[in-house]
Amino acid sequence: MSKYIFCTSSWAVTGFMIPQSLKLILKQLSMMFSLKKIFIVLFLTGLTGSSIQAQISPPGLGDANSAFWSAVGVRRKLDSLGEKQALSYIAIGRKSSPDHHNMFSKQAIFVVNHEVYHSFALHQQYSYAISYRRQPQYESTAPYEKENTEQEFRIYGRYAYTFDLGEKWKLKNTVRQEFRKFFDADFRKVEEDFQLRTRVKSQLTYNLSPKNNQKLALSAEALFSISHLNEPDSQWTSFGYREMRIAAYYMFTIPHSPFTVDIGYMDDLIRDSRSIHHGGVHYLAADLIWNIPYHKK
Repeated sequence: MSKYIFCTSSWAVTGFMIPQSLKLILKQLSMMFSLKKIFIVLFLTGLTGSSIQAQISPPGLGDANSAFWSAVGVRRKLDSLGEKQALSYIAIGRKSSPDHHNMFSKQAIFVVNHEVYHSFALHQQYSYAISYRRQPQYESTAPYEKENTEQEFRIYGRYAYTFDLGEKWKLKNTVRQEFRKFFDADFRKVEEDFQLRTRVKSQLTYNLSPKNNQKLALSAEALFSISHLNEPDSQWTSFGYREMRIAAYYMFTIPHSPFTVDIGYMDDLIRDSRSIHHGGVHYLAADLIWNIPYHKK
């Protein structure tokens, strides 16, 4: 399984980056963690089925002690077989300052996202999406006042392969490639012009009970990126490992309703951050999704 996960990562990198990027990934991963540990984490979290019914994963909200993420979305079937679906949602995030743990202290992000999924073959799925994000930036020293606001427009594509591990377990491995473009509040240039980011995720889902469609999910995701900078000079950063996100979720359907609820925890381990020395940024997350069946036009 480790070989499979690493293989999908290599495919994503060589598909979008220069060939030397793979060697750089290996070098930096081996320095940060042992590859063996990375593969173990990805395998364990890979059992969190990141199927269309899975949770809406929290985004990175920067360095903090704790954070809160909540999304409200609509999932709609686009065909009678359920092979094509769309998920649209709006969401907000809050986070603490570096010197306390009040996760509701500061506004962290506002997100509008639309994604279309297509299960085109047995166990295989791809999706494409567009997203808008508005994120306040805060000073790095006390009292951590708001400094400016950054806007982001993002497009991404995703490929996933799912393994059925018996009647109750599903393992899903996903590769996601993103293009992120940044502006300030007035759509002027900011220090980071744009970014190309590759995300490799494994997710494991356990079907707890058919009653209310209850599930438990565990996941791990590694993020790699390269950025083009406007300041201080127009230049590229090096491509490398940036973050590891580990999450656990409980998912269920509200009885006699079309709504599903996802409640979870995520630990965001940001490379070279202050928070990584205290176990990462700890998220509490809750999502509400309205499921709309297919209606023939």
